[in-house]
Order: sequence, then C-alpha cells, then structure tokens
Amino acid sequence: MPTTPAFDMVLFGGTGDLAMRKILPALFEAHRDATLHEQGRIIALGRAASSRDDYLRQVEAQARTHVRVGADDAAWRSFLERIDFLKLDSSNAADFQQLAGLLARADGERVVVCYLATAPRLFTEICAHLAASGLNHGNVRVVLEKPLGHDLASSAQINAEVGKHFAEHQIYRIDHYLGKESVQNLMAIRFGNVLFEPLWRREWIDHVQITIAEDLGVEGRGEFYDRTGALRDMLQNHLLQLLCMVAMEPPANLHADAVRDEKLKVLKALRPILQDDVPRYTVRGQYRAGAAGGKPAIGYRDEPDVAPDSRTETFVAVRAEIANWRWSGVPFFLRTGKRMAERLAEIVISFRDVPMRLFGMPSALQGANRMVIRLQPDERISLHFLAKQAGDGMRLQPTSLALDLLSTSQRRRADAYERLLLDVIRGQLGLFMRRDELAAAWRWVEPILETWEAEGSEPKPYTAGTWGPAASSALLSRDGVSWHEEL
Repeated sequence: MPTTPAFDMVLFGGTGDLAMRKILPALFEAHRDATLHEQGRIIALGRAASSRDDYLRQVEAQARTHVRVGADDAAWRSFLERIDFLKLDSSNAADFQQLAGLLARADGERVVVCYLATAPRLFTEICAHLAASGLNHGNVRVVLEKPLGHDLASSAQINAEVGKHFAEHQIYRIDHYLGKESVQNLMAIRFGNVLFEPLWRREWIDHVQITIAEDLGVEGRGEFYDRTGALRDMLQNHLLQLLCMVAMEPPANLHADAVRDEKLKVLKALRPILQDDVPRYTVRGQYRAGAAGGKPAIGYRDEPDVAPDSRTETFVAVRAEIANWRWSGVPFFLRTGKRMAERLAEIVISFRDVPMRLFGMPSALQGANRMVIRLQPDERISLHFLAKQAGDGMRLQPTSLALDLLSTSQRRRADAYERLLLDVIRGQLGLFMRRDELAAAWRWVEPILETWEAEGSEPKPYTAGTWGPAASSALLSRDGVSWHEEL
C-alpha cells in the first residue's frame, strides 16, 4: 500500500480515552505497516500532561495495551519518535498561536489534520481559534467525532459555525462503522456481482434487520450517556449509515459525492415516524441489574453519574420504511442497546419464501433464506438456505455458505479507525458524512425524540444480559417475523 503524503496529525483531546483506545493504536498499526510517510508527525494536545515525557509515559501505559497484535519494542520506539506533546487550553487563544508556530516550522506543503477527539461543545470554539491562528488554510483538514449536536438545531448550529472557518471538503465527520472491512465488502458484493442485484429489491426481500448490541454498560461515561441516550448515540449515526449502505442505489462512480448523494436519497426517502406512530413503531428500554458477559451487572440507574430516576434509554428498536420504488413496503428493523446478551453487530437480509411449498416445508423452516453480514466481533458473511437431508425421503434442512473475511487474504487488515485516518490524510471523503446527510438523519429521528420527551413515559425495563425488552420482539411479530437470534 502506498504511503501517505507528509502530514501533521494534531490530536485535540490527546490525553483522552478515545485517543488512547482507538486513535493512537490505529496510527501505530499504520506506522508498523510502513503506510505513514516517514516525515509524518503526531502532535498530541491536552491539559492533563505537563511535558512530552509525561505524555509518552501515559501512551506507554494506556495506548500500547490496545494494540491488536502486540507492539514489538523496536516498532513502538520508532512510533513514539513521531509524537510530540503540547499543553493546550481550548479556550486560550495564545495556546493556538503556539501551536501555529510549531506547525509553521514544517514544510508548508504538509497536510495538517486536526482531529477533534473532544466534547462536541468545544468544536466551534476550537475551529474559531484555529482560523484566527491561520490554521484553516487549504492543507488543513478537521475531523469531527460524533455525536454532532444534541438535535437538529444544535447540529445545524455546529455545522454552520465550523463552516464559517472551513470549507465542506475540509470537514471529515467520522463514523467508524463505515470504515469496517465487512461494510466495504457489502458494497463490493452488491455492486461488483450480478448475482445479488436482481434480488436486492422489494419483490424478493421480506425484511431487513440491523443490530448493534453491546454487552458493556456505560463504562464510566454516565454523565455523558445520561444526556445522550441510545438513539442519539447510536441510531442517529451508526445504524442509519448502515441502513444507507444496504439500501442505496448504485452510484455512478466511487467518487465521494457520488456515493454520498445516493446515501442522502435513502435518508430523504425514509417514511417519517410522527407522533401518533411513535408508540407503534419504536421501543425504548433501560437495563436493570442482571448478568452480562458472564459477570454481575448493576442497573443503569445505579451507574455512577446517572440520575436515580433517569428516563434515558439504553436500548432502542425502530421499524423503518423507505418510500421509494426499490424498497416500498419492506420493513427495516433497527436495534441497539447496552448490557445485552453479547457484543454483536450484524445486518440480516431476509428473503421471501418460495411461492409454493413443494416439499411440505414446516413452518419452522420458513424464512430460512437470508444473508447475514457480521460486522463484529468477527467479520464474515454467510448465506443461509435449505438443502436436502441425507437419507431416504425428501426432507429439507437449513444449511449455509460462509465467507470468513479474515481468511480471504493474506494481507493484514486495517481496522476501521486506521482506514479512516489514512483516508483523511490522503484527502478521501467517501467514508465520511456530508453536512446534508447529517441534517437529514437528525430530521428523521427528531420527531421520535420529541414524542418521547413530551410523553414523559418510563423506558421499558430489561434485564442486563438479555436481548432487550419483550416489546422489541412484539415490534417484529406484528409483521410475522422474529429477530435473527430467535429463529
């Protein structure tokens, strides 16, 4: 793989959890793979460390433990040589002038990536200071982490303020699910093979399920999560982006705007879920004490920094429809939650049954034709269908073909953050959300949020370590189907 251009990766929030768990390990993997330009630098910013040596000790203690295959000493030492640290207060204009001076000592042709791994409320202030310091020139790119806003109005405000200082092609709104290998393979399977395209439509697909389940709780982020909830944290971005990848029309080419134009069409075609429909088409839940991941788990309201009477949802399921020619009448079931039975992310495409039961197919075998695209923890694609049982007679049994994405190539597989970071350095926008996409997503979820808040109802309880409240299964049963794990 060719190396990147020379760059400076300026990491706001460089002492934070995201930097240590995801960003720095991803950059190390690219460094070890010789993908990063030899003159590429990482400039971490933060208020918690006092010197470069202090910061590197923190990186050694925290980030190194998250490297996937282990960091050999020589590669790790050479990676640390790329890292500098600057103590910076995001509200202090003088600190940004110091940063500008540090960057000005480098070649003016270098790419400057400003990764804002901070609270979204700091985005506008940081971008204003960057611009005032001259750090918004054509070679500067700014990466914004989600959630981008709390609702449509706040999201629009952040985008407008950032847009005062940076052009749209300089802004990279990151959604790490779009960087996963299996999501990229979904596009390859759909648009690179004639086999599936004739079937990828309402005449042959019965329904679609998209699940992102976590077995962990809020993990020390109680204050943030209690203000956010599952719908804002996961469904408004990750789940809707996966829905777009499943449902979009073939783009004219793979240029960034051609792909994002097609995703935007899907978001605009989502049938609105208005106030009267919210109770029927949505389920919100909150976990109670139980056991998850083989360990006892406290209830959400007992988590640190969570209000004892909190009504924040830790689970959400939604029945969505896309009102266009290809998908009209096909339900899309979206589900996400914390403290669920297992850590899992998958897309299930359920095909219609054959029109005539030639083999006397029992009801237990109905709905057997489906494609399962597993995103995590392992990445694979499996095709489920019916075949004859061995022996006398003509009885059918379920069977499957599986594509293990880990074994299809001998090349090392970049994880999602690594792929996306490399795309930012190279100036490739295709896997990042455009401003109008984000607005369309917020516009669709906002009536759900407003109805929940107006009702003031309690989320439905579910025991930690289960698949969510019983109402989630009832949501599907009205269409005569079940969640994948219930089949």
